[in-house]
Amino acid sequence: MKSIFTLVLLLLVAAANAKVFERCAWARTLKANDMDGYHGVSLADWVCLTQHESNFNTNVKYRNTDGSTDYGIFQINSRWWCRDGGVSTSNGCGINCSQLLTDDVRKAITCAKRVVRDPNGVGAWVAWRRHCQNRDLSSYLRGCRL
Repeated sequence: MKSIFTLVLLLLVAAANAKVFERCAWARTLKANDMDGYHGVSLADWVCLTQHESNFNTNVKYRNTDGSTDYGIFQINSRWWCRDGGVSTSNGCGINCSQLLTDDVRKAITCAKRVVRDPNGVGAWVAWRRHCQNRDLSSYLRGCRL
């Protein structure tokens, strides 16, 4: 019985650290953190990217076929940008990947800014290339009163 209680408690703590943003609230958070136009990437591009990468969920992890893992609301890859004890070959953001999985998105935003400064820019995100690039993204900010 004690182990079940401990498991439930751990799950509640994990859930308490995660957040799923509403689209406009996320757009406001990005804007407040100077993401609108950052390195030429519009606010609508960031909202589109994160919708397709994580559906605005801070606690998403995705294991890739190469053994790396994508983390958090931006789905930042462990091979290049954070350390998780796995196949990391670089730690471009200088953080542990677990720091990308909390409801405090400041480190995730700082890391996304670092990624977009790389030569690949926003094109580093496959979801952006597939769903956002060269598209009308006005619907991602519609009704947000920014």
